[in-house]
Amino acid sequence: MCLIITAFAAIFSTIVWYFKLNDRKYKMGTLSLMYWGASIMWFVDGIFAVANGEQFFEISIDDAVLGLVIVAIGLIAWIIMLLISDPKNIFSLKKQK
Repeated sequence: MCLIITAFAAIFSTIVWYFKLNDRKYKMGTLSLMYWGASIMWFVDGIFAVANGEQFFEISIDDAVLGLVIVAIGLIAWIIMLLISDPKNIFSLKKQK
């Protein structure tokens, strides 16, 4: 379930990056790369699970919650990056006044 959730987040963020926010100041590409990295990580985990005789997809509430937590942590990291880079110069305008 983690793979499914992070793959949907990766696909959605890539579509938004490609069609809407292709400029670099919002760092949408970085968010997409974080989710694609998580998707690749869960894919490799699924391959090793199959090699050990387990199922590729683990469908459970705990696994779904873990996937949602990973997506939330990616969003939090992206928001922190945006606050540091200040793409709309909100914090620098307050310092000048």
